[in-house]
Amino acid sequence: MRRRRFITLLGGAAAWPLPVHAQQPGKLPTIGVLVPGTPSSHGQWFAIVVQRLRELGWIDGYTIAIQFRWAEGRTEQLAEIAAEFVRLNVDVIVTTGTPATLAAKQATSVIPTVFAATGDPVGAGLVESLARPGGNLTGLSLQQTETVGKRLELLREVIPSLGRLAILANVGNPAVVLDMGEVQTTARTLGLEVITLEIRRGEDIAPSFEALDGRAQALYVVWDLLVATHLFRINTLVLAARLPTMHTQRQSVEVGGLMSYGANFPDLFRRAADYVDKVLRGAKPANLPVEQPTKFDLIINLTTAKALGLTVPPTLLALAEELIE
Repeated sequence: MRRRRFITLLGGAAAWPLPVHAQQPGKLPTIGVLVPGTPSSHGQWFAIVVQRLRELGWIDGYTIAIQFRWAEGRTEQLAEIAAEFVRLNVDVIVTTGTPATLAAKQATSVIPTVFAATGDPVGAGLVESLARPGGNLTGLSLQQTETVGKRLELLREVIPSLGRLAILANVGNPAVVLDMGEVQTTARTLGLEVITLEIRRGEDIAPSFEALDGRAQALYVVWDLLVATHLFRINTLVLAARLPTMHTQRQSVEVGGLMSYGANFPDLFRRAADYVDKVLRGAKPANLPVEQPTKFDLIINLTTAKALGLTVPPTLLALAEELIE
């Protein structure tokens, strides 16, 4: 039976303990963790990496040294952090997301790099193919575009009369542009009229909603760091416009989004640690095929559904991994 959890939204991001070192770790194998966001936005996932490494015998400060660097949403910091890891000559770089992984790829063709939860590594030019990465990078692919059809199908189950769909996307992110294109194509094959809300910075979000002016019946939000940084603002505007939303990440639903469907991130980051383990034991990234998600979660916010006057079909309730109320 599918395990389901009912949770109460308390708000705020979960804190997590960051390792503190009073001394230099010496010649321990060093892992450089290049995080595009903050401890609040990404800490819970990388804590899973640290925990899994402990299970595999890699304990920070004893058998390995872990160096965390947080870009805090500033994409210009990614290249600087990657260059720093090259100067430090770390043994492995761990990251997530296309921009951060590209920064690591551009900084070094030698240091093994493991990426977790990256949208389309082949389309973004990170690896030659999933089966044969071919370089110094490997990890976990979200294959984000392949789940677009399922998300739109789920959205139509809640809104059978759906005819006009808006897409909110950061067009300054190449990976997001790929995702947005797939959403547009899939939506049109389903007979939906598509309206795009293109943003490049946080200041673009409110004007985009003003320009929408009631022309859409639902909103598809393409996740990336910019969206993650401004989730509360986006969901406030969404609720004010009474727009049902489909997201790719659970976090969006926890702060008021209607639904999300996508890969289970805890599972992906746990598996990323397994890659790190293999690399530290001598495996070459070029010989480690990029893996895809095996677990997908549907999350529904029943409080939001009620506020929007929507009735979620029982079939969808039965499929949900979590119902937030």
